[in-house]
Amino acid sequence: MTPAAALAEIKALAEPGRAAQVAAYMKVDRVYLGVPMPALNDLTKAWRQSLSVAERVALADALWQTNIHEARIAAAKLLTQARIRPDDAVWALIKSWVPDFDAWAIADHACMAGQKRLQADPARLDEVEPWTRSDHLWTRRAALVITLPWTKQNHPKPADLAIRERVLGWAARYVDDPDWFIQKAVAWWLRDLSKHDPDRVRAFLGEHGARMKPFARKEAGKYLA
Repeated sequence: MTPAAALAEIKALAEPGRAAQVAAYMKVDRVYLGVPMPALNDLTKAWRQSLSVAERVALADALWQTNIHEARIAAAKLLTQARIRPDDAVWALIKSWVPDFDAWAIADHACMAGQKRLQADPARLDEVEPWTRSDHLWTRRAALVITLPWTKQNHPKPADLAIRERVLGWAARYVDDPDWFIQKAVAWWLRDLSKHDPDRVRAFLGEHGARMKPFARKEAGKYLA
């Protein structure tokens, strides 16, 4: 499938009037087509089933470079799959996108693809850790969003507990960051973890909560009794 053909398929799913609504909501200057997410999900699922890994990587790369909102999300969805072999090129492409992040929706979809690659090879966390020291807000935020799977385990293995503590260390360094999106990312990580390990979240908040923004501290403790 050529990038032009793929983009034509995406455009064919646009709903009249929706593009302006999405653009107003996202507040980032780029082209919006107005394609509903369920339709984009169905389209990219069909592409995943019909294309090889190499073809998917090439198409995802081309779609990302268009800088069209729905095309970038489709690029991420093309690569969001638990089992991909080989996946080195997939991981490399996802990493290459991170400096381009400038809005939460595209960043989150790309991070969901990245989550699968981290779970497939947790050693890649060594490549993520430098993101926490980036001058780029969205790169720093991505370090927490891409590691969210480690908040969701009820019975983590020792290696997973070590990863959890590693990321909590990153979050502890973030609590002094005044940016809303960083505070929200810390709160998101803690809120999700509280569903599975509330005591650890209470301990984190006891140690660091006073330095968090009030809204983030409240969000982090949302599910704590």
